[in-house]
Amino acid sequence: MFPKIFLALHIPDGFISVPVAAVGWALMISMITLALRQTRDQFGDQSGGQSGDQKVPLMGILAAFVFAAQMINFPVAGGTSGHLLGGTLVAILLGPWAAVLVMTSVVSIQALLFQDGGLLALGFNVFNMGILTGFTGYTIYQWLRRALRRVPRGEVVAAVVAAWVSVEAAATATALQLAISGTSPLNIALPPMVGVHALIGIGEALITAGALTFIQQTRPDLIAGS
Repeated sequence: MFPKIFLALHIPDGFISVPVAAVGWALMISMITLALRQTRDQFGDQSGGQSGDQKVPLMGILAAFVFAAQMINFPVAGGTSGHLLGGTLVAILLGPWAAVLVMTSVVSIQALLFQDGGLLALGFNVFNMGILTGFTGYTIYQWLRRALRRVPRGEVVAAVVAAWVSVEAAATATALQLAISGTSPLNIALPPMVGVHALIGIGEALITAGALTFIQQTRPDLIAGS
C-alpha cells in the first residue's frame, strides 16, 4: 500500500487519527476560550474610543471577506491550485486574538456547509489555518516592521514575509499531523506539502500586501497597533 500524498490544508476525516483529532479539538477550544477573554479585554479597553467601536464590526467584515476570498482558487504549478488563507492579514488588522475568532468562524462554516475539511479534523483545521497562521504572521510582521522601520514600504515588506511564512507554517503543521496519524511518513508528506504551499504562499503574500497597502492609504487607523 502506497502512502497517501496530501496537498490540501483542509484535512478531511479519515486522514488523521482519533487521538490526534482529539488533541486538535482541545487546542481549538482552549484557544477560542482565551481569544474570547483577550478580545473582550482588548476591545473593552478601547470601547471609549473610536478604535474599539470600529474593531467589532470590522471582525464581521473581515470574516465575510476571507470567507469569500477562500472560495476563489488561483492556479499554481503542477495543475494544483490554492486560495487565500487570510490569517496574517486579519491578525495585522485586528490583532492575533481577535483573528482567532474570525478565522474559527470562517473555517467552521466551510466545514459545516461545504464539507471543506472534516468535522473530526476541524480542531486542527482551525488551528493550522486560523490560529497558527495568525500568530505566526503577526509575530513576524511586528518584528520585521520594527526592524525595517527606516526602510521605505517596510511595513508592506514585513507583511509579505509574514504572510508567506505563515502559509509554510500551516503546511508544515499539517504534514506533521498526517505523519503522527500514520497517514503518510513525514519524509513523504512534508516535501510536496511545503513545496506546493511555497508557491501558494506567494499568492497569499501578494494579496496581503495589496490589501494592506490599500488600507494604509485609506484607513491606516484600522491597523492593529497603529
